[in-house]
Amino acid sequence: MVDVSQTVPPNAVPSQRYSLGALWNMSFGFLGIQFGWGLQMANGSAIFESLGASPHQLPLLWLAAPMSGLLIQPVVGYWSDRTCTPLGRRRPFFLVGALLSSAALVLLPNASNLWMAAGLLWLLDASANVSMTPFRSFVADLVPAKQQTQGFVVQSLLCGLGAVLASAMPWLLAHLGTLYPSLVEGTELGRIPGSVKFSFYLGAAVFLSAVLWTVVTTSESEDMPLAPRSKESMGQQIWAAIATMPPTMRRLAWVQGFSWLGIFCMFLYLPPAIANHIFGAVPGTPLYARSVEWSGLCLAVGNLVCCLAALGIYAVVARLGERHTHSLSLLCGAVGLISINWIHQPVLLLLPMVGVGIAIASMHSLPYALLTKSVPAEQNCLYMGIFNCFIVLPEIVASLGLGWVMTYIGCERITIVVIGGCSMGIAALLAQGIPQQAPALIEQNG
Repeated sequence: MVDVSQTVPPNAVPSQRYSLGALWNMSFGFLGIQFGWGLQMANGSAIFESLGASPHQLPLLWLAAPMSGLLIQPVVGYWSDRTCTPLGRRRPFFLVGALLSSAALVLLPNASNLWMAAGLLWLLDASANVSMTPFRSFVADLVPAKQQTQGFVVQSLLCGLGAVLASAMPWLLAHLGTLYPSLVEGTELGRIPGSVKFSFYLGAAVFLSAVLWTVVTTSESEDMPLAPRSKESMGQQIWAAIATMPPTMRRLAWVQGFSWLGIFCMFLYLPPAIANHIFGAVPGTPLYARSVEWSGLCLAVGNLVCCLAALGIYAVVARLGERHTHSLSLLCGAVGLISINWIHQPVLLLLPMVGVGIAIASMHSLPYALLTKSVPAEQNCLYMGIFNCFIVLPEIVASLGLGWVMTYIGCERITIVVIGGCSMGIAALLAQGIPQQAPALIEQNG
């Protein structure tokens, strides 16, 4: 039963302050989105290798997903700003994306060949983008300006929780294998481990249930202005918005690009890097399956730190401001990724994940808090969709460039992870160019 006292009222007043429970309900769907995305990121490369992909093919197999995101996110943002339905202008997109993503999560680990798996990964990524872009704008729509940093921090906390569950799930299920042998079957080449399959099934249920929770508990404000009508086409208006991005957004775009290039280097190559660099394992062996499970556990630790860091970021912002807090957080992530190169014991891999978790917590919250202060409210989702393209663009760069780097320069998988750390270090420096916001004042809930 829904606690009505924690439900966002249908006619939200822009100056109204929300309780922590209301902020939680407002962003709870993000837990499901991140659960599905976490499963995809932590296990996608391992699934491809299990189906016979070579290391230099992995980036290209990921290419279709970000290409679709580059097109989908601005279009979804454009239409969401102009949508008027009984469910509002954001929630219809939540539901459509959740239904399609859940279907892709069920089908992906059952792919019979490599290219079918790549196609289903594309469907999963594209559908998650349909849900994610309006979710970012949801907080900006309903939460007053003085509380928006707190709202995005709650969203970051839920992202971390979803990613923790997703990253650890195959490892947890594999350790139940003594009771349920079907959970660990399929470690030979061409078969997806049972622990991964059942994790994806659970992910489909969590994704859909979490989004439904937000749809049921959180109503949209009826007085939110729709984007103005224009004689220009959708494409012209999107290009005009890109050409006239506010200065803060332009600088944030560079920070986002280098930050997420670092994250994608980690996600694409951390599981096979751990298998090769730490365990000395090859695909199709039980040792390789265990190394993938361990990499998932490492990511889970990073995401657990993300949750804990999200709880503290709001207080740090109050003292240092958003710019310095974000820069310091990214520097922690850079040090973490680079240090993996000198680690040779599995348990010590958990230490760099602390820095990575701090960086991810900041990346999920502070750029969006800064962005919403610089764009018009009636076009919030359009600008949010454009801004999210600067997450997608580095994924495309990684997909097109990393395979070439490995093939023609001959570097190891672990080297790509280190390159990711260097990219995040560049982002930390660029963050110092973001216009400084006045330190937020932390208000106590009444």
